[in-house]
Amino acid sequence: MEILDKKHNNPEEFYQSLKEKLDANYEFPQDYLFKFIIENDGNKLAEIYKIFDGVHHTLGNRESKNGKYISVNINAFVLDSDHVIDIYKKVGVIEGVMML
Repeated sequence: MEILDKKHNNPEEFYQSLKEKLDANYEFPQDYLFKFIIENDGNKLAEIYKIFDGVHHTLGNRESKNGKYISVNINAFVLDSDHVIDIYKKVGVIEGVMML
């Protein structure tokens, strides 16, 4: 799991900090934009999509210039900050995913 956050080495510290920021800056329920970067691998993309089953969402993907990576943008309707963090944790177990 890779989390692009230079201040927190511990994922649980990161998630606690993220929860505080989400609660301070968002009024839930609302749409939240999730961004990930993965190697151009259809299986990993399918794993990410599966996590969003049952959640109202829209997708937007873009390949890198050389086609090696895919930028995955998912705008999902979430209920609260815990819902956001739950999704990040589920995606975080997929090897090689960078969460932005």
